Amino acid sequence: MIPAEFLVVFFGLMAAISWGAGDFSGGFASKRANVYSVVLITQAVGVFLLAASAHLMAEEMPPLGGMLWGAVAGVFISIGLLALYRGLSQGRMGFVAPISAVVAASVPVIYGAFYEGLPAVHQMVGFVFAFVAVWLIAGGGDETSKIERTDLILPLIAGTGFGLFFISIDRVSDTAVLWPLTAARIAAVITLLIFIALSRQVYIPPKNILPVVIIAGIFDTGGNTFFALASQAGRLDIASITSSLYPAGTVLLAWLILKEKLSSKQWIGVAAALVAIVFISA
Repeated sequence: MIPAEFLVVFFGLMAAISWGAGDFSGGFASKRANVYSVVLITQAVGVFLLAASAHLMAEEMPPLGGMLWGAVAGVFISIGLLALYRGLSQGRMGFVAPISAVVAASVPVIYGAFYEGLPAVHQMVGFVFAFVAVWLIAGGGDETSKIERTDLILPLIAGTGFGLFFISIDRVSDTAVLWPLTAARIAAVITLLIFIALSRQVYIPPKNILPVVIIAGIFDTGGNTFFALASQAGRLDIASITSSLYPAGTVLLAWLILKEKLSSKQWIGVAAALVAIVFISA
């Protein structure tokens, strides 16, 4: 039998890889289409994929509480996405991305410390390396202009939204994965539709970009599924920390496919991520 400690790290890393590929695809599409439309379509793709998969695999419908936690998770992830992209659109990427990423990883770790107790010492050392990795890979420290307190609002909201998404997914039924995630996607789509209707920022992406958007939705859905499996297999903090290494996948794909140059800080971050994996999985 495969140890639970191995499964939580494995599924967490698979979530990071999937989310990293999804962010790479979504970021590529967002440069050529309205970002909110891209996010909406990726979430809608998830509804179809998850519902179809749940039906084909004959997964039993979980208790109402599990579905409600899934819906709550969908609201949190949509709030996080809207805050993140609003912050990025203001041109302060040098601290919006890293702060939101670190906060997203920190929220479930704090929650886990209260409700699951502290992990082993070597795993906590791995957490430190993971935080450093996320910060450096996401571009932390590159912002040179003065940062006002008000500039921190959006990245804090984004990170908190993502972190609460992690916690909410962890609260769904242990007997089901796909149906609660379907509820999460439906709630996210509804939340995004309300925002788009109020802001009147709906634009249909060009036909040549739609395949990329759909691919982003597939990878993002895979990331959510792997994270749910990771949180069921073991501790929430370990699942969240390993999953939060997704920026490494995004920047490495940009380096491999788009030939974008990585800074020395980002390479150090990649190395720190590898060290973190060793300590967490030991």
